[in-house]
Amino acid sequence: MKSLRVTRLAHTIAVGAALLGITACAAGDAPEAEMMDPADVVDPAAAGLPNPTLVVTKDWAPLPDGRVWGSTAGIDIDPIDGHIWAYDRCGGIALAGGCAENLVDPVFKFHRETGEILASFGAGLFVLPHGIHVDDDGNVWITDSQGTDDKGHTVVKFSPEGEVLMTLGQTGVRGSEPGSFFNEPCDVIVAPDGSIFVSDGHSGQNANPPEGSTGRVIKFSPEGEYIMEWGRIGDGPGEFRTPHALEFDSQGRLFVADRGNHRVQIFDQDGNLLDTHYQYGRVSGLFIDDEDNVYAIDSESNPNQHSDWLTGVRIGHASEDVVTAFIPPHESEDPQGEAGEGVAVDADGNVYAAEGPNSRQAAEGGLTKYTRN
Repeated sequence: MKSLRVTRLAHTIAVGAALLGITACAAGDAPEAEMMDPADVVDPAAAGLPNPTLVVTKDWAPLPDGRVWGSTAGIDIDPIDGHIWAYDRCGGIALAGGCAENLVDPVFKFHRETGEILASFGAGLFVLPHGIHVDDDGNVWITDSQGTDDKGHTVVKFSPEGEVLMTLGQTGVRGSEPGSFFNEPCDVIVAPDGSIFVSDGHSGQNANPPEGSTGRVIKFSPEGEYIMEWGRIGDGPGEFRTPHALEFDSQGRLFVADRGNHRVQIFDQDGNLLDTHYQYGRVSGLFIDDEDNVYAIDSESNPNQHSDWLTGVRIGHASEDVVTAFIPPHESEDPQGEAGEGVAVDADGNVYAAEGPNSRQAAEGGLTKYTRN
């Protein structure tokens, strides 16, 4: 489904794997799902995993006209030209109302080497952009996880030039009824056959979720017709406490970052639970390359949540629940360092983190690039 990496990146994947201390292996038959208590899992990153030697470029890719990044949690790689797509929440930390009040372009395409802005669009369409996905045709999908009377709680598909091609959900309407509404949609991804998957329910990890909160994955046809959904708020098999991010591996298995439950659940495309991975922490963002190497970014582990775990990027392979390398957070005003919510990896094995307010403790977000030394 990521055609650039399929056709051009066989040699660079090997470079990236070597950089991160990964030995690629073929994914076999998925083991049966086996549930366990995440509290019983020891953080592999704290056990002395290899830390890749990377050059950290903070505040990579500045915004136009001296504009300050507000916050971001989403980043992806264009499968056609390999450049970087990300969004800004329109000054959403410092400015109340974010993109609902500050009518500037929130969606950007950056040159992956220079950080130059190649495209921007989406002004006036969002409240709080949350998930981002670029499909095989270069179309850009954005979820809007908050709402006002006339915006939000939708998933929007754009052409690479910013033309709105499809909108799922009812603008400004929050709901849990199957087929018609979203309630804080977190992420979106398109399968190789064009089926659309949306993870819905950002408030489910709260101790007392608001009435009507959801924790589910919803499947649509390529034309946007509702097919099915699965999941609810909970910590049992197939349940979620904020399904924060989605990715596919080479077998077409759907990986769901079940953030509030400190796990990644793996499903087939009909919602059957295949496996559960516990070694990646409190996962906010996922990226899986064409060798099935998994990059999972943990932005929330702290003394109050998952207290024995470190923030950062854990790296493993989709075939098993084993972490083989770790990128620690870079230095920042936060005593724990800075680790973002979104993660992506380019053709050369460079890692990009989309950073929001969780650990910066300031009125700025932004992108950080980790470059092979």
